Amino acid sequence: MTNALLKDTIKASDVATYLRKYPDFLSDYPELATLLTLPREQGTVASLAAYQLQTLRDKNSELERKLAELTTIATENERLMQRVHELNVAVLRANTSAVAVRSVVAKLSEDFGTDQIRLVLFGDLILPPADWLLHEPGGRTAMPEFVDFLAHHEPMSGRLSAERLYRLFGQRAPEIRSAAVMSLGELGLLAIGSQDPDHFQPGMGTMFLKMIAATVTAALARLKDGA
Repeated sequence: MTNALLKDTIKASDVATYLRKYPDFLSDYPELATLLTLPREQGTVASLAAYQLQTLRDKNSELERKLAELTTIATENERLMQRVHELNVAVLRANTSAVAVRSVVAKLSEDFGTDQIRLVLFGDLILPPADWLLHEPGGRTAMPEFVDFLAHHEPMSGRLSAERLYRLFGQRAPEIRSAAVMSLGELGLLAIGSQDPDHFQPGMGTMFLKMIAATVTAALARLKDGA
């Protein structure tokens, strides 16, 4: 009757909470350590000290793994920041808007590991013909495949639908396995494509994509103003 009552009133989580609050409990009652059933490893019961040591080692290994991941991310972010900085410098050095846009496209091709680039210009913005350039005089209304995207202005990345890929890359669409697309406001949009299906992934950080879009938009603004 007593055991049944205890089971009804004391939960395992209560015991765990108590032990966390009083970590020296087994120091006061060392005989209880011999009564505890510890996890088995390879058919043998580990001692409490060995079990605690292994647990600490596992936690340490996990912390080291997470630290390595953070270091890798920080290093990659530093590289991306340097590349974006070089894009900005290219725009500043260009003596005309046309040269600025060509310089940015060249940098994107060389430094960002991309296989295809498409710059879509809306309205009456005109640049000399190039294999990476598309003119769409009808503006955003003439691109129904991207109507939702253009309404929100947020970059998107990952694997695009066949319709969107064909609209951007034409006959080269089957080669593009992942892409990032950036809105340039009323001026157009910029798409970067890769043959690697994992190069651009959904949910990836958009900060650098926004910075790239801002750089290209600045170059196009000069074109719009006749610079």
